[in-house]
Amino acid sequence: MNMRRLAVLALPLALLLAASSAMAGELSVTYAWARATPPGAAMGVIYLRIDNGSTKSDRLLKLRTSVAASADVHRTEIVDDIARMREVAVLHVAPGEKVEFAPGGLHVMLMGLKKPLVAGKTFEIELVFEVAGPRRVVVSIRD
Repeated sequence: MNMRRLAVLALPLALLLAASSAMAGELSVTYAWARATPPGAAMGVIYLRIDNGSTKSDRLLKLRTSVAASADVHRTEIVDDIARMREVAVLHVAPGEKVEFAPGGLHVMLMGLKKPLVAGKTFEIELVFEVAGPRRVVVSIRD
């Protein structure tokens, strides 16, 4: 078999293998929602879920959104019967792990809101991961 014929046969196989491995295991961000805020509020919150369907550990490097000056991952902790929010400096997502951001736990804290978050509207946030790269997500605003 000559090299040209071999290349023609190998290309579809290589594309099929690449596509199936990408579909079989990716990092995804889903179920993103934010609470509506009153006029003049400086802060807001986003909840979501990260599913690492890949075989590689990953880490969230940064968050970007146009609705606030900054966005960081925080965790609600109860200390001496008082709820406190602590910034999560590094968020690792192990292979196969699902990380749930929910009220009373992990959340994305939006600081310096540029305008109120209005129920029924949406906005985008980008999560940048070390291995998976950027993931843009539409966030639904709820009451």
